[in-house]
Amino acid sequence: MKRPLKGSDAASLARRLRLSHALLCAAALYLLLISLKFPRFLEIASMLSGDDTFVGLENRDHPNGRPFVGSVSHRRLENDEKASPLPSGDASRPIKSLRHPYGRISGEVAARHRRRRRDLSELERMADEAWTLGSIAWRDLEGFELAANASSVVEVAANPETVVCPSSVSVGGADLRAAAAEGEYLVFLPCGLAAGSSITVVGTPHEAHEEYIVPPRGARTLRDGVTTVMVSQFMVELQGLKAVDGEEPPRILHLNPRLRGDWSKRPVIEHNTCYRMQWGSAQRCDGLPSKDDDDMVDGFGKCEKWRRPDTVDSKESKTTSWLMRFIGRHKKPEMTWPFPFVEGRLFVLTVRAGVEGYHIIVSGRHVTSFPYRTGFTLEDATGLAIKGDVDVHSLHATSLPVSHRSFSLQQVLDMSEKWKASPLPDSPIQVFIGILSASNHFSERMAVRKTWMQSSAIKSSKVVARFFVALNVRKEVNAALKKEAEYFGDIVILPFMDRYELVVLKTIAICEYGVRNVTAEYIMKCDDDTFVRLDAVLKEIQGVSHKRSLYMGNLNLLHRPLRNGKWAVTFDEWPEAIYPPYANGPGYIISIDIAKFVVSQHTNHSLRLFKMEDVSMGMWVEQFNSSTPVQYSHNWKFCQYGCMEGYFTAHYQSPRQMLCLHDKLARGRAHCCNF
Repeated sequence: MKRPLKGSDAASLARRLRLSHALLCAAALYLLLISLKFPRFLEIASMLSGDDTFVGLENRDHPNGRPFVGSVSHRRLENDEKASPLPSGDASRPIKSLRHPYGRISGEVAARHRRRRRDLSELERMADEAWTLGSIAWRDLEGFELAANASSVVEVAANPETVVCPSSVSVGGADLRAAAAEGEYLVFLPCGLAAGSSITVVGTPHEAHEEYIVPPRGARTLRDGVTTVMVSQFMVELQGLKAVDGEEPPRILHLNPRLRGDWSKRPVIEHNTCYRMQWGSAQRCDGLPSKDDDDMVDGFGKCEKWRRPDTVDSKESKTTSWLMRFIGRHKKPEMTWPFPFVEGRLFVLTVRAGVEGYHIIVSGRHVTSFPYRTGFTLEDATGLAIKGDVDVHSLHATSLPVSHRSFSLQQVLDMSEKWKASPLPDSPIQVFIGILSASNHFSERMAVRKTWMQSSAIKSSKVVARFFVALNVRKEVNAALKKEAEYFGDIVILPFMDRYELVVLKTIAICEYGVRNVTAEYIMKCDDDTFVRLDAVLKEIQGVSHKRSLYMGNLNLLHRPLRNGKWAVTFDEWPEAIYPPYANGPGYIISIDIAKFVVSQHTNHSLRLFKMEDVSMGMWVEQFNSSTPVQYSHNWKFCQYGCMEGYFTAHYQSPRQMLCLHDKLARGRAHCCNF
């Protein structure tokens, strides 16, 4: 006979029953959610396992499917209109399947942003974020019509007369006051400059202010190794178009007057240029005139003389002075000028574009001249920036060009059948060339199509070239890029947001595309501002032994990483004292077995990545060389900076210079075009 339940026992049983009912309800709700989200669950599982079967399951019946954006994908790389709106090869045959082409960095990142890991490196975190943003940017393009944009690149490309630039630009008053509040004065020069153009700036330098800085060794310091200096300086810069996010725009002319000087304590004017985040060698004018044997710029000296406090004029003795007058040699009076900029005093500065360089005139007197640097043209100077310790009262730019084919994007793309890429060949080829490019480099890609991509080696399918481009933050640029890719058939779009630090992922994509989609003996990597003399490159390759693996280019040996400054490399990023031998990034060649090694190592999550892509390739080749002998082939003619006579590759070449080099080669001369 059962005992009746006590009050406490009955209450406990009721609580257990309520709990079991709650658990049953939760389980039912969970099963309902799983059933609704099951296709998404299968898709994530397929990405993690490498199986493509369920990817895109939700959009199987959609007329456009889910678009593929180049060789970085979780799906098969098939050239089918429903799966790939962008051309990535021959439209008549499918491209070979790719499974997890980017392994740990990119292949898993779509799933990893749902299950964050704590052991990601800085570079992996950047890649994670770039992939996520790129996926959103590509998805936003669905349904976006470029034709709705009145200033679209492609729609008005056939009507270049629609763009006319002003012959002069003047800025003052409220516009300058608004710019001053932002801390930088910016003026847009729509079509750049031309020979004879001039920019006049009226301004007043600020009074010097005190700054605390760490002094160089041997300098007098205050406590704790810190000293003070009085600083008054400003910068006037001619800038070009920004290449990619994460980079600063190229500085075509950097004019930096330092009224109190630097550690020399003497006033100085410095000139320089900066392109793709690399500064050139500075030209400093410190009050001493240019040497007699120094190069002149349009007949002007690079540096004029001004009075310096440490210069003491040599005094002639009375005897010497009397003797010189006796023989009829009178001493010529010497004009001396002060430093052209004074704190708190108005100045009128004019930058004039000559035939050979820029000329700086202050208050009507020539002060300095700066020769044009290789890789820049006057057309590239589409912006003027002034910042620092200065108040600007007015800006005037005159004698400006009224048209600009290289910059006006509406005039860049030449939608002609003859510039389209040929389909990927079925037969083996000698070299596959991957060209790194930025999404908004329309003019650079068009210049390459019209020049060295028209060589006989490419036309005969001995060589295949493709551009590798990541996405832009601007939807209009991505839409124009998509149309460009669809028309020309020579672009592989990588579905992550472009960043300078992630160039190494583009290099891996080049290796993978060359391994998976063509049968090539060698793979070459170059930039979109690199002019490739293909006949010379192929001849150089033929001259080496084919029995060993090959790494060819302009090799750096015993190169030490920078530990301080803007381009510093931390010991966590690179603990060794020197880098392995590596070829400079503008143009190098590897044999196909090295490319296969790179792809397999990355697929296995064992490829070491570094933010400098050319150094990364040097690491990978060194690792490959430990088991398979590699022939390192060095040649200076793979130019790192600019051009040299008899070049194999010429770097930092503008679209105008590309056309000039092509014209010279057509005449049988491998001469440079350093305008």
